[in-house]
Amino acid sequence: MEMSPELVGFSFIIIGILLLIGKWIRIFTPFLQDFFIPSSMIAGMIALLLGPEILGALGVNFFDEGGAFPSAMLEVWSELPGLLISVIFASLFLGQTIPNLKEIWRISGPQITFAHFISWGLYVVGIGLALLVLTPFFNMSPAAGALLEISFVGGHGTAAGLSGTFESVGFEEGTDLAIGLATVGVLSCVFVGMALINWGARRGKTEVLKKPEDISDEQKRGLIAKEDQQEEPAGHQTTKSEFIETLTVHLGYIGLAILIGFLLLEGLIIIEEIFWIDNIELFTHLPLFPLAMVGAVIVQVFMSKAVKHEMLDRGMVNRIQGLALDILIVSAIATLSLAVIADYLVPFILMALAAIGWNLFAFLVLAPKMMPDYWLERAIGDLGQAMGMSAAGLLLIKLADPEDKSPAKQGFSYKQLMLDLIVGGGIVTAASVPLILAFGPVITLIAAAVITTGWLLLGLLYFGKKG
Repeated sequence: MEMSPELVGFSFIIIGILLLIGKWIRIFTPFLQDFFIPSSMIAGMIALLLGPEILGALGVNFFDEGGAFPSAMLEVWSELPGLLISVIFASLFLGQTIPNLKEIWRISGPQITFAHFISWGLYVVGIGLALLVLTPFFNMSPAAGALLEISFVGGHGTAAGLSGTFESVGFEEGTDLAIGLATVGVLSCVFVGMALINWGARRGKTEVLKKPEDISDEQKRGLIAKEDQQEEPAGHQTTKSEFIETLTVHLGYIGLAILIGFLLLEGLIIIEEIFWIDNIELFTHLPLFPLAMVGAVIVQVFMSKAVKHEMLDRGMVNRIQGLALDILIVSAIATLSLAVIADYLVPFILMALAAIGWNLFAFLVLAPKMMPDYWLERAIGDLGQAMGMSAAGLLLIKLADPEDKSPAKQGFSYKQLMLDLIVGGGIVTAASVPLILAFGPVITLIAAAVITTGWLLLGLLYFGKKG
């Protein structure tokens, strides 16, 4: 089957059907509910099972070599993560009031500090592992040292969005390894996160949740009861639909943020070509999505200061962002190359264990000493983000603090302004691979270690003393 506009449209239809199947499987599978496995991951796993990596490898091909799907459809899916990650990051700050830095620091300072400590620490662990094991014994690129932070903190979106960067530096296998590690991260997040919340509730570590049974069946199933559905509106209309749909307006502003990000990136590339050292290329390998996030901040500040009518609704932006993330996760997992992971199975396992080990060490040993209050409620969100994605962090906070009695949720939201612009998919994450290759892993490791130590001391000596 050849590539055509009809096939592109049909590719989205199939993803929608896969997501629907994943949701119904989740509703009727208590195990998946108990561990809060997202429907998008279930759908992605189904697509992977029916695709060329498993069904096709068994010799069952309905069309060509794509298993149950045409190869051309898989090509469409493989391009979606790189496109949709910009939509997701352009949606981060649109439609919400951006508070001043003093207010952000007052409320979310401990979470900002702990999240940065985890993220920069993953660079220390990852680059150290690359220097000592991955490069000398498995002949892997030193850029593999960045995979832990890219995959676990950045998640599927960042991992897939950096495919162009991996390809441009000659580390093509990095994309599949990163997406595979992101999948391990999300799965381990839901299992480990639930176990830690249960442990904390039973041991009296939580200040809100008193017993694990406080988690409702409704939360587990992922459905909202009829009488409660108005509490979480899908979005408010900000324009008259007979002139232009509110959804259309929001898509336009997201597109504007991405365009501004594109212009910023092109400008940085031109500046680099004019002034930078010839043998160092950073912005040339930088993807679009972190600059799309900067574009969103510019758009939001302009809308807040210069436009009297509130045209941006955060609920509507959240729905667009959620749709993009669901489609991204399905398409990223569906096009995952199991052959690449099999070729690097031992390094893959080592990287996964190292990342999980570091995150658990930071949570169990250092979080209680770095948080002044509500340490488990605050830290469980940062752990969720460091092992999966922001949505996983919010989910774990919601489970540990269902009625928002702690500052954890608000602190987590404010923290994103001080985290996502830098790591977890931000500028440093996007530039980490070219940085390692440009300056060398040793210098990069030293820089990451110094920054990690700085965040640790800030948490222990400043916030920790306030408890």
